[in-house]
Amino acid sequence: MPSAPVRPGAVLLVVSAATFLASLDLFIVTVAFPAIRTAFTGADLATTSWVLNGYTVLFAAFLAPAGRLADRYGRRRLFLLGVAVFTLASAACAAATSIELLVAFRALQAVGAALVMPTALALLLTAFPPHRRSMAVGVWASIGAVAAALGPPVGGLLVEASWRWVFLVNLPIGVLTLVFGPRVLRETRDGTTGVPDFLGALGLLAGVGALAYALVEAPDRGWGSPTVLIAFGVATVALAWVPWRSARHAVPVLDLPALRVPTLWLACLAVAVFSAGFGAMLFGNVLVLTSQWHDSILLAGLSLAPGPLVVVPMSQLAGRVAHRTGPGPVIAAGGLAMALGVTVWLLRMGSEPAYLAAMLPGQLLTGAGVGLTMPSVSGIVATVLPATRWGAGSSMINTSRQVGTVLGTAVLVAIYAGAQDLAAFQRGWLLILGTCVATSVAGLAIAGRRRTDHVPESAPEPSLATRT
Repeated sequence: MPSAPVRPGAVLLVVSAATFLASLDLFIVTVAFPAIRTAFTGADLATTSWVLNGYTVLFAAFLAPAGRLADRYGRRRLFLLGVAVFTLASAACAAATSIELLVAFRALQAVGAALVMPTALALLLTAFPPHRRSMAVGVWASIGAVAAALGPPVGGLLVEASWRWVFLVNLPIGVLTLVFGPRVLRETRDGTTGVPDFLGALGLLAGVGALAYALVEAPDRGWGSPTVLIAFGVATVALAWVPWRSARHAVPVLDLPALRVPTLWLACLAVAVFSAGFGAMLFGNVLVLTSQWHDSILLAGLSLAPGPLVVVPMSQLAGRVAHRTGPGPVIAAGGLAMALGVTVWLLRMGSEPAYLAAMLPGQLLTGAGVGLTMPSVSGIVATVLPATRWGAGSSMINTSRQVGTVLGTAVLVAIYAGAQDLAAFQRGWLLILGTCVATSVAGLAIAGRRRTDHVPESAPEPSLATRT
């Protein structure tokens, strides 16, 4: 069919619907975690955590190839394919009869999400002129934040009926996106030649997956057990091999020329450590409310809503401020705001419920941190990469985000393995506090870079002699 005319507002609505879908699913499934664990008798915390971690690991591994495929075969085509896969996998998750099947179908969901996220941002950046891109990214991020705000209370309500509804709710949004997407999105590509390095993607999958497995299993099996040591060994070899292979492949899983730009690799570092803290915070707070304070899932969902709701106005503010000052200072401020929120929990949270005095103030500050940080990091792609490489650049940012999320969650599971008591939760908050400080440092480093820091339109690729 012919290319649709460029209608930036309509493009923003469609790609934001897909972002809404992915964000809503993340928060709803996390809130539903205790109910899922109860539904499958015999599944312990480590096993059930793969409902979250398995999704994130697959998502991280296939983001980069998805971005490259989109750059080559068309961003609209891959975006719509991803929405279709995600929607069908959601229906399959709702019908799962065992924890193993649920983890498998969540993996399929992750493949769909990996096709959607880099293409969504690339389609959005293409549709808007340069002077309006910061605004568009801010709106896009804030719509994702609306989904995050709705996720906990909606998840709590749905779980009252059945945990399966947390997946069925994705279906109408996915169908509407598939109906209107072909009508408003214009196909874009950059004519990249070569096939993306799927073997490298599998290496990334093996490395991150083995590392997460080792962290999750070590508390029960022992840090010196053969299984855990083998997993750490696989992770070390695989994660060292991926950049080596990327340097020798025509269309690598890691865009090494882009990563030579300090601003971009600093952005990847910032989003990785921030997402580690965010993933640990989201997962940990659900357990605090349901295990320590013994709240119902519905009450826990309602209690978690204010934090994500703050993200909406802060995302808009972040876009405007970043346009004037650059993203670095905004990222640094976001890390600081989240650190202050976690500090409130460390100082004021106790074994007895104290929502208004302790949990809520911390949530408002951490929500502000998320709203300042995430859109600022996402917008860096458009400032340092040419339009022809936005798909690959978005994949690098999102891969870093997912790797950080899975490792943060895995470390938290290891911390909570012995006992889910106040002392364990405090250790978890200290972990999150460290990631916030690291985020602020990375933001200050980004601020120190010159605004002209960028990768040229045709960055050097590996020589033909070294390509595989």
